[in-house]
Amino acid sequence: MHWEPADMPDQTGRTALVTGPSVGGLGYVTALELARKGARVILAGRSQEKVAAAADEVRRELPDAEVETLTVDLSRLDSVRRGAAEAARFGSIDLLVNNAGVMGTPYQRTDNGLELQMATNHFGPFLFTGLLLPQLVASADGRVVMVSSMFHKFAGRPPLGDPRQQVGHYRRWRVYGQSKLANLLYAGELDRRMATAGLPVKALAAHPGFAGTHLAANGQYGRSSGGVASILDAGIRAVSQSAASGAAPTLMAATADLPGDSFVGPSNLGQMQGPPRTVGRSRLAHDQVAAARLWEISEETVGLSYP
Repeated sequence: MHWEPADMPDQTGRTALVTGPSVGGLGYVTALELARKGARVILAGRSQEKVAAAADEVRRELPDAEVETLTVDLSRLDSVRRGAAEAARFGSIDLLVNNAGVMGTPYQRTDNGLELQMATNHFGPFLFTGLLLPQLVASADGRVVMVSSMFHKFAGRPPLGDPRQQVGHYRRWRVYGQSKLANLLYAGELDRRMATAGLPVKALAAHPGFAGTHLAANGQYGRSSGGVASILDAGIRAVSQSAASGAAPTLMAATADLPGDSFVGPSNLGQMQGPPRTVGRSRLAHDQVAAARLWEISEETVGLSYP
């Protein structure tokens, strides 16, 4: 099917919470286009300054947009719990886009003893989604979108070991791939569990292809400008599609009439760029046994069982 953001149905009356909405990134474009279609958007990020800047930018382009902000650091489980508690004031949530993430970071453990990429890209969103589940159910038509990556194909194996133990040499890109594989395994398992429980929430996933954002430079150097970070950032932008194009698969997964556990990505050049469509995934991403075990590990790790 051919789909573009202009095909999005009217979102008036719906509430969408988007994580990782820094100006210029995929989350920002996702939130902006949802607001353009009339949704109330909640911008959730780890820095109040950045989410405020994103809200100001949305309002500058769309003066009548209904925009709220929420501070939550997905790499820290205590911050996730506080952010979810604060989010109760928004009432029912129709759409949760788990977009925030880090990429290819040097080895680092969080305050909870978790490797940074797995903490930010999987365990934080797992906890956040579970805590927001009552609000998603209250909408009577809730949807969760996990933003994954083509890198899930390079995971090698699913991340089913002890998340607080490092075994062998740390390979940042392998771990990044495992965190993105976890996004797909989680989306599938969440969708199955919602259906089994008879809850009105479905889960889908999307990936942006090769999109020109600051994610890689931030992951490598902790910044997107200055010295070699600027060189990397400029190089990526020169050969990639725009953030707006990269956000299109997420918007399709968020609003199109698709079945649960659909995976949406670009349609051209090996899913690197182009209009969005439903796409395939790796053999490992279809492993329901691994998905169920990852769910158990995640519940134990974050201290929350659901649905």
